[in-house]
Amino acid sequence: MVEKVKQELEKIRPMLQADGGDVEFVEFVDGVVKVKLKGACAGCPMSQMTIKNGVEKVLKQNIPEVTSVESV
Repeated sequence: MVEKVKQELEKIRPMLQADGGDVEFVEFVDGVVKVKLKGACAGCPMSQMTIKNGVEKVLKQNIPEVTSVESV
């Protein structure tokens, strides 16, 4: 499961990097993916929208076991 999540994050990463940010996988526990936003994304006021409307949406669509994504 962790490898699936990491593979999907690799697909999302270029979009974040284009805006000067990045995402790092932290852990997967009971359906919850924990990630750390880096670079420009780390201090961005829109970071929660990026997590929920971007990262979480993609992960949930492609990996049914994912129930939510949280930033740590």
